Amino acid sequence: MMMGRGLYGWLFGFVVLGNSFIGAGSKDNPCIQPTKIDQHHAAVSYFVHPLLGSDLNDGTSKEKPFKTFLPLEKIKFNPGDEIILAANQRYTGSLQLVNQEGSREKPILVRSVGWKEGEPPMPALIDFKGLANGILIQDVSFIHISNIRLTGNGFDQANEKSDMRCGILVNSNNRKEMTGIRLDHIFIRDVYFENAGFIRNVSEVHSANGTQQYGWGIRVISRQEDRTIRDIQISDCEITDVSHTGIKFTGNKKNIRDVKILRNAVKYTGGPGMQMSEVQAVYVADNVVDHSGSNNESRKWGRGSGIWTWGSAGVLIEKNKFLYANGPGDSDGAHIDYNCENIIIQYNFSAYNAGGFCEILGNNYNCIYRYNISVNDGHRVKGENGAFQEGKTLWLSGFQGEKQKRKGPVNTYIYNNTIYTDHSLYPKLAFDNTSRDVLIANNIFYLVHPFQWVLGDQYKPDVKTNRVIENMQLKHNLFLDKSGWPSQMAIYGSQSFFGDPHFKIPGGLDCQDYTPLNVDIICKKGIRVPGMKIETGDFPFDIAMRKDILGNPIPDQPSIGAIEPVVD
Repeated sequence: MMMGRGLYGWLFGFVVLGNSFIGAGSKDNPCIQPTKIDQHHAAVSYFVHPLLGSDLNDGTSKEKPFKTFLPLEKIKFNPGDEIILAANQRYTGSLQLVNQEGSREKPILVRSVGWKEGEPPMPALIDFKGLANGILIQDVSFIHISNIRLTGNGFDQANEKSDMRCGILVNSNNRKEMTGIRLDHIFIRDVYFENAGFIRNVSEVHSANGTQQYGWGIRVISRQEDRTIRDIQISDCEITDVSHTGIKFTGNKKNIRDVKILRNAVKYTGGPGMQMSEVQAVYVADNVVDHSGSNNESRKWGRGSGIWTWGSAGVLIEKNKFLYANGPGDSDGAHIDYNCENIIIQYNFSAYNAGGFCEILGNNYNCIYRYNISVNDGHRVKGENGAFQEGKTLWLSGFQGEKQKRKGPVNTYIYNNTIYTDHSLYPKLAFDNTSRDVLIANNIFYLVHPFQWVLGDQYKPDVKTNRVIENMQLKHNLFLDKSGWPSQMAIYGSQSFFGDPHFKIPGGLDCQDYTPLNVDIICKKGIRVPGMKIETGDFPFDIAMRKDILGNPIPDQPSIGAIEPVVD
């Protein structure tokens, strides 16, 4: 499905080009096109080759390609036009696509192909060292970009005006709506704003999102409320070793909508693997996020969850793997930051994430974690290695901003998850007592050491009071023994079960490893989760639960845990 990390083959030794560019051509150069879009225009292919080309060519054939990206900036593309780069070649500069429009039937295409028949199709490499972006997509609709590699490792001259470096930046500036954007088989590696040897101060990783200049993988930004970006898909991409976030969306009043993030591999990002703010109707599926919050390079931020949302609505996150998130705070497999509604996290495999498995912050409504598997999440210990937050298996926080009164999440469902922690860690949980309407049901809590109760510590720590969470229910969960749940938590009518489910391969990194062999202890012992308000609300996806994490059908009376036993 994904190209392996070793297939990047970055070709740095293949060709070394300078940053000098030939001018865009004479006044008779046919690359200068009229600004009017002709929907019946015969599609034109524009070719760019860094060795064989010249910017004095018309660029419309392999025999007469452009040399650089500069002539492309003067062309007004028509629907169906395409930009073709040469596979196995290294380009320097930035591909700027501004104020262009294809059509739904005939999008503008950007891709790399083998120049000669039978040539191995290693994607073209764009090296944008010292530049703001490898590819800029601004005020553009109906464009498909595929089969390209990008890298931007530091700078040659320190007088840059930009405040970040992005592999691909999708930005809404003057257009009311951007739509129909596809990024497919894009490979981004080594994107850093600073040069090697730069060291960030210790306080930087304690700031909420970082305050300094960073490198990013793919960013989608619409800062003006009346500028909409919709129908964007990022699929089958690989992003490795960027100093902050791999894939990031930044909207305003949920003006980024109808997003799909599918089958991507995001590895060793200095910040979160994926992050979305002020978005709506987002589907995130079949991705692998590995070692988010990486600190293996001094230019990286060193903190970040596999994925997290803020100020967003209608987000479905399913069938992903979130592994080895690192950082002194947050850094869960997947967490829901404050001001969200209708967020569902299901069918995911989460393992060895320092911050924990489930983190839901304040002023959130209708949030669900269900049919996930968690392995040794929340192993971080406050005070060790600079950690300022405890790792927590489960955390409901009342934090909704440093200047806001605490307000816990409302209408939270945590059910049919399988949670495994071995002897190497002491699992913790924290529930802000301003939370209300919480259901924790049908979960397997396989905890070698029992839960420890701690206070939440999201910047403004929780205050211990005698207040009890309003309408909190703990029902039909399985623990190894009766010491599994903290006695400090005043929960009544828990109706718990006790015993060992005997997982197939405890400690493994595949979902099937957590198939219970002791079927009798879980089979049809769960409750049907009724009356979820989210299912009657405005949610853009079918969220009825018909199957478990392995695709087994769920009967009318479900079992306990993420895997429904197959019984003859």
